[in-house]
Amino acid sequence: MTWRILRQIARVGTISEAPPQPAHADPQAHAIHRDILAILGRAAAIRAVDAGSCNGCELEMHALSNSYYNVEGIGIRFVASPRHADLLLVTGPVSAHMEQALRRTWDAVPAPKRLVAIGQCACDGGVFGESYASCGRVANILPVDVEVAGCPPPPLEILRGILAALQPAKR
Repeated sequence: MTWRILRQIARVGTISEAPPQPAHADPQAHAIHRDILAILGRAAAIRAVDAGSCNGCELEMHALSNSYYNVEGIGIRFVASPRHADLLLVTGPVSAHMEQALRRTWDAVPAPKRLVAIGQCACDGGVFGESYASCGRVANILPVDVEVAGCPPPPLEILRGILAALQPAKR
């Protein structure tokens, strides 16, 4: 059995698709990277906070790190500490239990601070609204620079929101 498989591999060879083009081949990605370096002088660091979402927005946000969108290749990286962040991404309605933690995270972000609310719940409270357990939209708690609506918004819209928040006019 094993010899038969090995002979077939030797006879047919490796069947694969063509390798992807290098990152420098995409002029749009190069332009975005150049703009980020011109605005910040280095890569953009983002801290993401789930303030009580269903994780739909997080799945789309994490898709930005896959090889299709490759945000690290254009100069955007996610960081674990708000002290290293240039931008705060918040998903979900702010639950009562997350209000204080969100405020502390915002206070730890160095100036100039930028905040992007991602998803319908973060933008207007979504189906949760305001109640004893939910403070509603993020703007009820912190100043929001850019809102990216959708339930969940596609990764490209999230990327557009990040780039809009990084523009010099937002400083």
